[in-house]
Amino acid sequence: MQSYTIGQAARLLGVSPDTARRWADAGRVATHRDDSGRRLIDGRDLAAFSVEVAQSGAVEDASYTSARNAFPGIVTAVKLGDVAAQVEIQAGPHRLVSLLTREAVEELGLEVGMQATARVKSTSVHIDRT
Repeated sequence: MQSYTIGQAARLLGVSPDTARRWADAGRVATHRDDSGRRLIDGRDLAAFSVEVAQSGAVEDASYTSARNAFPGIVTAVKLGDVAAQVEIQAGPHRLVSLLTREAVEELGLEVGMQATARVKSTSVHIDRT
């Protein structure tokens, strides 16, 4: 069974490590220590807890949308063409690239260094085992 550190769990839950640590301290999710003393959460426990957190609304989403796959991050590049534009966002370990209209980029005021959230909605999702 795979186990996760508090930091890894926080990234998967979409919260800060401090929040994940507080939840563990409060007993909301069970932890154990490895041989080096790090606190770990069993994968099955984390999976169940992540569903609980999502259903309880403990992690608030700032907007209302049908696209559930949100990647908050920082804009790292904006390339403007005459009609189209390309925006890159670094969201944790994920680099997302979006092609959209120049008008949309200008209306949103997207610039390198600002916070933005990439939302993904797809009819096909592939899952790889790590």
